[in-house]
Amino acid sequence: MAFKREIQGIVVKIAGDKTVSVLVERKVVHPRYRKIVKRFKKYLIHDERNEAKVGDVVVAIECRPISKRKSFRLKSVLATGV
Repeated sequence: MAFKREIQGIVVKIAGDKTVSVLVERKVVHPRYRKIVKRFKKYLIHDERNEAKVGDVVVAIECRPISKRKSFRLKSVLATGV
């Protein structure tokens, strides 16, 4: 069985019914300057029960493609936002 990726990020937008947009931050070392820099990417997450709100910290797990850009589903809500 293949390993399922898990991502953790902050909900930045409710992108329609059962879909949220999550901003994921990574820290990488810059190849030339050897300084740690932040890299950001937004993912669309399938939220079956519409439980995530803007500002929440969530964990999502990889799944089969649900639509063209949606390949993750909500696993849990870690913290609620403001």
